[in-house]
Amino acid sequence: MNSITKYFSLFFLLSSTCYAQQAGQKIAVEPGVSIALANARSSSISNIQYQLHFIIPAEQTAPIYSTESIDFKLTKSNHLQIDFKQNADHLKSITVNGKAITIDFKNEHILVDQKYLKPGNNRIEIGFIAGNESLNRNKDFLYALFVPDHARTVFPCFDQPDLKAKFLLSLTVPTNWKVMGNAIQKDSIVQDKVTTYHFKNSDKLPTYLFSFTAGKYTYLNKKMKDREMEFLHRETDSAKIKLSVDSIFIAHREAIDFLEDWTAIKYPFQKIGFVSIPDFQFGGMEHPGEVQYKASSLFLDQGATKDQFISRSNLISHETAHIWFGDLVTMKWFNDVWMKEVFANFMADKVTEKLMGKSTFDLKFLQDHYPAAYGVDRTLGANPIRQQLDNLQEAGSMYGNIIYHKAPIMMRQLELLMGKVNFQKGIREYLKKYACSNATWNDLIAILSKYTKTDLYSWNKVWVNEAGRPAFTYEIKYEGDKISDLSLSQTSEVGGQRVWPQSFSLKLVYPTYSKFLTVNAMGAKTIVAEARGLAKPQYILFNANGAGYGLFPVDKRMAADVYNIADPLERASAYINTYENMLSGKGFKPYELLVILLKGITVEKNEMNLRLLTGYMTNIYWTFLKADKRELINVLMEKTIWNALTEEPLANNKKILFNAYQNIYQSPEAGKRLYDIWLKQSAPAGVKLQEDDYSSLALTLVLKTDTVNTILKEQLSRTKNEDRKNRLIYLMPALSLDVKERDLFFNGLKDRKNRQKEAWVTTALAYLHHPVRQKTSIHYLKESLDLLVEIQKTGDIFFPQSWLAATFSGYNSKEANAVVMDFLKSHPAYNPKLKDKILQTTDNLRRAQNIMH
Repeated sequence: MNSITKYFSLFFLLSSTCYAQQAGQKIAVEPGVSIALANARSSSISNIQYQLHFIIPAEQTAPIYSTESIDFKLTKSNHLQIDFKQNADHLKSITVNGKAITIDFKNEHILVDQKYLKPGNNRIEIGFIAGNESLNRNKDFLYALFVPDHARTVFPCFDQPDLKAKFLLSLTVPTNWKVMGNAIQKDSIVQDKVTTYHFKNSDKLPTYLFSFTAGKYTYLNKKMKDREMEFLHRETDSAKIKLSVDSIFIAHREAIDFLEDWTAIKYPFQKIGFVSIPDFQFGGMEHPGEVQYKASSLFLDQGATKDQFISRSNLISHETAHIWFGDLVTMKWFNDVWMKEVFANFMADKVTEKLMGKSTFDLKFLQDHYPAAYGVDRTLGANPIRQQLDNLQEAGSMYGNIIYHKAPIMMRQLELLMGKVNFQKGIREYLKKYACSNATWNDLIAILSKYTKTDLYSWNKVWVNEAGRPAFTYEIKYEGDKISDLSLSQTSEVGGQRVWPQSFSLKLVYPTYSKFLTVNAMGAKTIVAEARGLAKPQYILFNANGAGYGLFPVDKRMAADVYNIADPLERASAYINTYENMLSGKGFKPYELLVILLKGITVEKNEMNLRLLTGYMTNIYWTFLKADKRELINVLMEKTIWNALTEEPLANNKKILFNAYQNIYQSPEAGKRLYDIWLKQSAPAGVKLQEDDYSSLALTLVLKTDTVNTILKEQLSRTKNEDRKNRLIYLMPALSLDVKERDLFFNGLKDRKNRQKEAWVTTALAYLHHPVRQKTSIHYLKESLDLLVEIQKTGDIFFPQSWLAATFSGYNSKEANAVVMDFLKSHPAYNPKLKDKILQTTDNLRRAQNIMH
């Protein structure tokens, strides 16, 4: 996509016709924040200061009465649009430069006539009732989550990323509540049963990074290397608290130390604070001074695997990296939201590399990013990293695995292309130049181009501005038993002659040794000159180092030897290549590959690889096998996994195998074994199961049990934490044996108030649509698609994707595929970004029609 041009230098609003006019152009007063409105405002408004006061009652449904003042400078007095996505009755009063005016409210905007404004400094004061949706109100806590354009759902503002402002916040809350915001707490005043907290003025922030939380929390603080850190949480499990708290503080310190050194910029905000939130919508959100995390990602127990500990470290590093990439330097418009995410992931991976060594880093990078990126890039709904965005109300649809996972792969290839030293120099210049301001991807490319002779604009075109991945083929010729010629060719997987410049390795395997060759694939065809004269190999492992991106050939002779490959990274690359080829209808059929993977779980000892294998195995089992094939192999799978679990010496690997067993079990014998484990809370020898594990096991048992039971009621009585108890209560009707009760639950999701806890909703949908329940749940599919536009309008950024994934990921039938095809056919003008989401999440369903057997 070409860079966004600025359309206007000034803007005017003719309220009688609901248009803003500027420089002869008209800016419509329309829902959301259009790019025209955003550019007009950013060219004429500056020096913004918000002063906000929220009176938050203890009762969850009671209104939040609020006041605000907005001070700002106008280059010229203009008609003004202030964003507020609520009903008009939420607005109580408005004063402009000391004069009370009549409220003029249209299409999610407060309209202020030019006659009330003046060039220079202005003040607008507003009395209003705050919107609830993005304040995430719970029984005894709430948290503000405004990304990407949800600040306007709570308070009137200029809700666009390039109008950074300072926020002077005060909160009146019940006296037994604790609070945290972006800025340092200045003072508190107790009055009757409420306390008013005043915060210092914040650093400059875009509206999507302004945030606060309030509620019944435990407060902790630690001084880490002369840095004060604050932490709020609601965890009650003493073992989790003991095992996790110190590690959480240390992980933040280590991430900050690394990023200060790498960027050559000290921590740029006034405070360090973070909060752990039960069932948070994301893994984390990077508000400076009040970083929000999903509680289950931070608080780990004694049953946690090595991968979970690495993931926690990586998550903390990701959110900390945003302090520099996104918070200090912010994208100008949300079409470049991927920039902050790619750097957060990329830098988090660098922290992981430093803390855990290169081999662990390389393996984790491969497994974290490549399967997830391929999961979108191979689909008919693949989107480029950088996308067009005309209105911020569509910004949530920009998020997905392409910006979180393909972009870091692209960035690593860019670093390899430029060299680490030059790349770092360019990024440091970029951060210094645009600190406390906004930038575009083209701004960054212009700086990086100074540090390399490569044409980054051409490179950028295919990697960033276009969707899809390359498909590689090879040709090898021999003279006798020597290689005379070896070449690789790449084309777009969907056809066409595009080239993704990149580097990766080949491994030629011989009976007693191996030979590695580096491939610099900079054109449509690459001749591997180093191969000439080498002996004929047993087989070739393509993309052996896991650095290359695309669909690589798989030599079937490798399958017999793959578990003898010593390097875990090479094995992981082989697993991924083989699975991707299966999906493309090449190489092994699903049943064949499942048998190979089943053998692998008995010999694969690397924890991350074992998790990858079991994930592929369970996905093939449920999605790409017909029911009769599942029945044919189920007993063998149960027996093989259980025996592997019994013989496995490593606790983490045992846990992975136990989870796989729980996932695929279907026989009465396996069910009785798992029921006894749950009932007696007696885990298999060497397996550490905690409360969350037993809760998950209870849900699985109920899902696969055909008789009435009281498992969930018993599990409910065992659960002491109030937040986890409420989650179980919510899920129970979705798991009911009564189809009518499940119908009532699904129909209840049409009401927004029943979708408030999005993590609960997607978990419930996964159980509701599990393959064992699909005969009765398939009729929900069309209604689920019908709800998608509403889901996008009212949910957080990942909800449309997770709604679709939880609904469709377990289906493989012709009937389910027909529902999707009929829906798309009957909606030819459907929102293109949502259509892409549908095509992405139903890709396995589509492929199953061709490869399932």
